[in-house]
Amino acid sequence: MSPKLPLTLYVDGACPLCAREVIWLRRHATLECLQLVDISTPGFVSEDRSLDQLRSKLHARSADGHWLTGLDATYWSWRAAGLGKWAAPLGWRPLRPLLLLAYWLFSLARPYLGWLPHPDGSSRCTDRCGPR
Repeated sequence: MSPKLPLTLYVDGACPLCAREVIWLRRHATLECLQLVDISTPGFVSEDRSLDQLRSKLHARSADGHWLTGLDATYWSWRAAGLGKWAAPLGWRPLRPLLLLAYWLFSLARPYLGWLPHPDGSSRCTDRCGPR
């Protein structure tokens, strides 16, 4: 069952890898289908999730309030952006255990990837980055 659109994706714009994905998603998505919220913006507050929770792994929320996390948030945000052919492998049941393991390993490594160049040329993932 697909989530009710628009899907709101909570992203960490200070993270170099996350920022690249945001650029990619913005090229394809419409606001009617996918809305992107930067949790690294000063003063950001979420009523339902703590900042640490949002940083621990990717979160998305459907229009009817259903939360998706991790690999599911990635899968449905890519589909909402019209990137179904790229998202399709994320939904294949035989691959799911391997993809979940890969996502978990990425979430462990993400706080240490601040040395990567940020697409805006200046910002780097600093103390605001936590495990994802």
